[in-house]
Amino acid sequence: MVSQFVSNHDVRLLGDLNFNFPEGTHAIGRLDQNSEGLLLLTTNKKITKLLFQGPIPHKRTYLVQVKNEMTESTAQQLAKGIVISARNGTNFSTSPCEISIVHKPKGLFEMGKPLHENVLTTWVSITLTEGKFHQVRKMVAAVNHKCIRLIRMAIEDVQLDQLQPGDVKEIEEEIFFRDLKLA
Repeated sequence: MVSQFVSNHDVRLLGDLNFNFPEGTHAIGRLDQNSEGLLLLTTNKKITKLLFQGPIPHKRTYLVQVKNEMTESTAQQLAKGIVISARNGTNFSTSPCEISIVHKPKGLFEMGKPLHENVLTTWVSITLTEGKFHQVRKMVAAVNHKCIRLIRMAIEDVQLDQLQPGDVKEIEEEIFFRDLKLA
């Protein structure tokens, strides 16, 4: 699914979900078509600016499945910041981030084509305060790992929890602002 309501391409859109969205609803911080997980929607146009362009950086946490075994030293290399490619052939140095190697989470919904049982993968949790130029995918690629799955688990204290693909959960505005640390 694409994180938008309108597209010139023949793709699944947010409007295809079984939910009656209020007029003016838009996504805050989109996910690319190959990513999954938490997507915030609002009718308040100020939130995107406060969350992603405001003076205080806001954390986003991703679960990432990478091909092959990632070592602690590689994880620490990513945590310190790494150079990735950006637009127009330029480079971008990522800010330091939090990263840890984790076991595959229980109850994680399955998606896509299953990997062969002999394919070695590692799950890592990455928390960062920026998300430019498909940053997480490029970060793991820069240390010779292919991103197999990318799941946004949280933005600040708003958590994916047990929501399944296509589920919609309404949050009271006061709680929404508090959990995003905008209040």
